[in-house]
Amino acid sequence: MTVQKDLVLVTGATGKQGGATARALLSRHIPVRALVRDPAAAAARALAALGAELTTGDFDEPATLAAAVAGTRGVFLVPPAAFGPTGWDVDLEVVRGLALIDAARHAGIDHVVFTGVASFDNEIPWGNAGKRQIEQALADSGMRYTVLRPVRFMENYLAQGMPLDGFADGVNTHLFPSDRPLQMIAVDDIAAVAATAFADPGRFTGQTLELAGDAVTPSDAMALIAHATGNPVRYNEITEAQADELGEQIGNTWRLTHQGHGWHADIDEVRRIHPGLQSLETWLATTGAAVLKQQLAG
Repeated sequence: MTVQKDLVLVTGATGKQGGATARALLSRHIPVRALVRDPAAAAARALAALGAELTTGDFDEPATLAAAVAGTRGVFLVPPAAFGPTGWDVDLEVVRGLALIDAARHAGIDHVVFTGVASFDNEIPWGNAGKRQIEQALADSGMRYTVLRPVRFMENYLAQGMPLDGFADGVNTHLFPSDRPLQMIAVDDIAAVAATAFADPGRFTGQTLELAGDAVTPSDAMALIAHATGNPVRYNEITEAQADELGEQIGNTWRLTHQGHGWHADIDEVRRIHPGLQSLETWLATTGAAVLKQQLAG
């Protein structure tokens, strides 16, 4: 494996956030080692073509994590989702996160950037327990660290075959109140902030950054999407009973959002860190609308 003083290990490299962060780092000429399960996968080969070094590993096999972090100076940590029939597997999520933190600490890693999930106002629990435990483990590790807490992804509008989000017959279904501004962010913008943190760890060490790029009501988002794609779309807000049918955490989140609680990122502050921060309208113009047109036409 390569040993370079600037080398950053990117976990989840074939996923949304990991892949975007690997590309953002490479664009800044920061060398990347990408943790993948299958180096022959198309997403892994694409990163290799951009100059990333591939290393095979698995969060459930700690020995592979020790090998992956060896010789790197930083780690982008995004543990794979742990989701089962009864909802989020908090214990498994924490075990995976702590396995990487332990490997990084023993390897003498200089800086870990962990991407978790945004908090609601007053840090109301809403299914974020596992990620908060990982954050605390980082704080206790003795390593330099930065925590990113992104809100809902704009890319969620592209989801297919899910009970919530995406579009089915031109209808976007979700639990959020239709008339309340909903914070969201483009995945590439999360990656840009992560790359900035790695480029200037002294500035961001110990910081927890709530990340959002826009705040648009679901109804207004439909208007923007309809205009950008030329296709009629509408929003369907599920009932409390429907939310409960989808699981306890979904039901609890429905109640919290309908009580007026929600994400609270300071978008102006995020823009000061990353001046290229995208609004929903700009994301549609540059990325989302082209994909949505194809999906809605189908």
